[in-house]
Amino acid sequence: MVDLSIIIVSWNVESLLKKCLASIYQYTRGITFELFVIDNASTDSTCHAISENFPQVKLIRNSKNLGFSAANNQGLRQAQADYLLLLNPDTELKEDSLSQMLQFMKNHQNCGISGCRLNNTDGTIQNSVRRFPGFIDQICILLKIHHLLPRLPSLRRYFANDFDYRQEQTVDQVMGAFFLINRKLSDQIGLLDENFFVWFEEVDFCRRAKTAGWLVMYTPITAITHHHAQSFKQVMSVAKQKMWNKSLRFYFHKHAPLTQYWLIACTAFIALGITYLVNLIKLSSDATNKSKTI
Repeated sequence: MVDLSIIIVSWNVESLLKKCLASIYQYTRGITFELFVIDNASTDSTCHAISENFPQVKLIRNSKNLGFSAANNQGLRQAQADYLLLLNPDTELKEDSLSQMLQFMKNHQNCGISGCRLNNTDGTIQNSVRRFPGFIDQICILLKIHHLLPRLPSLRRYFANDFDYRQEQTVDQVMGAFFLINRKLSDQIGLLDENFFVWFEEVDFCRRAKTAGWLVMYTPITAITHHHAQSFKQVMSVAKQKMWNKSLRFYFHKHAPLTQYWLIACTAFIALGITYLVNLIKLSSDATNKSKTI
């Protein structure tokens, strides 16, 4: 039996994944762990690089992109440890964070999910804690109002603008980039909901955990670097909006009154139109600027 099972889902981030894996083996001390990489049909040389450089990694190669939830569940079903870490491939350890967080979980047996401090690439603190989504704040985000009026009370509540990242505390949700789970929790409530292809799957899991009586906790005892959403920089904005809308709709279908779900679903069509229009304007502007330089 190992102390910790680490599960990383990868999609076309070969260089960042190699840094992530190297940092795990460089800094982790005093615990035993197994490491799964689930590759979601990358078109780069990720699988070859892992096989060549990290033969000890348990590599699962998917023939198509199954999404974040389903791919993580592949690893969770094979994991042997009492503690399960979902880790993004665009993260990097700078110290022995894993043994510290494992000890934190052992010291807090009523904690089902924990997250540590995340730093941006430049070393600044990354906002990694939010409150559960509400109807008003998600309508604002769908309609892009958060870009124009970021200080609206509902948005400040959702984005937890008042959160003190220097203090250990219970929270609604921690970012899925570093998502440490007590196996007793997953045995009780099940795995990630595979209806979420990407986005809101960890929010849903945190909500299910808290409903079942477990704590979700943030602690600043250690920090890792999160180079932040590198996989999805590769996705066109309209495609990204479609995926986000679908996950948001399903989240509200599970956790909100039916009227709120239908209003979110209707607003999602407007959001997609806004994104499509913005994308057209951007493409037109880029084409104009390119023609001026020729």
